[in-house]
Amino acid sequence: MMRYSLLLYLLLLASVCVGQQDYSQYYKTRIKAEQLIVDRRFNDALAEMEALFASYEFVFLRDYKVTAQLAMLTRDRNKALTLIKKAIAKGWNPKSISKNKLLVTLTEDDRWESIKSNYSSDPKYLEINYKLRSQVHEMFKKDQKKAFGTLLRVGNKAQEKYGNRKFAPHSEQQIAELNQILEQHGYPGERLIANNFWASTILSHHNSMSEEYVKQDTLFQFLKPKLREAVKKGQMSPFEFALVSDWKMAVESNHSSTAYGFLGAIKGAPSVQKINRNRAQLGLRSLELRNNLVDLEKELELNFYLPGEPWQEGKIQAIE
Repeated sequence: MMRYSLLLYLLLLASVCVGQQDYSQYYKTRIKAEQLIVDRRFNDALAEMEALFASYEFVFLRDYKVTAQLAMLTRDRNKALTLIKKAIAKGWNPKSISKNKLLVTLTEDDRWESIKSNYSSDPKYLEINYKLRSQVHEMFKKDQKKAFGTLLRVGNKAQEKYGNRKFAPHSEQQIAELNQILEQHGYPGERLIANNFWASTILSHHNSMSEEYVKQDTLFQFLKPKLREAVKKGQMSPFEFALVSDWKMAVESNHSSTAYGFLGAIKGAPSVQKINRNRAQLGLRSLELRNNLVDLEKELELNFYLPGEPWQEGKIQAIE
């Protein structure tokens, strides 16, 4: 295990020297660690994640959260506190830690107050692009106002009419602005602006208008290669890409199909196999692994912070 971890570190260090890091291996290693947890190999899983953290310049906040709990399962309180400190420095609210069943006892540690002092509700201490964060937040708020206008319309026809006449022109402007951001900065997600849902919500809204609009839309298809590249660079999480893509497929198929299993129906074993292939190519865990993690959450009281709510809570099941 140590030999593998050292080899992974050296390979990734070389990738930094020649240019932008490729996060494809990051996602694969994270999935491997999750499978090790399912196999009850907690120490091996912890070693995988520590090697991962040492190899990449950017680490997703969720991975610090899960690994801190993993450290507690191995009875390494010092390591758990170190990981919590890193998570707080990336914006994890200490109140959330006090609600975590595996981590709550750490709040009684003598070092807790000192660690907690690193948190601020004002994110100006984070190493991110604050001007870009403000820009995307304003875009998100505009989108939410338009989405609220849809809810005020009664009936599918009224909502579709509002979507095509009011929301669509607004959304097209938003997508044009998002494309400029992608060209100038990259994808504005957790890595660039410390937020992982503003931009993906804008894209999801664009892909969830009327079936008529979504079928003829070409803007998302234009952005798709850039979004895939953002996933590869660690700027956009695989889940965000999967969600916005599933919205498009769900609307086009009247929720009868899904590419990644988050929205739409999963019909039998062939559909599961196709979804798992799509997930593997993107860097997402298989449906079976996700369902195993859901079981472990109850057994070990370990919160994996699995994505999907409110669209997909708990296990993802196929329709037989």
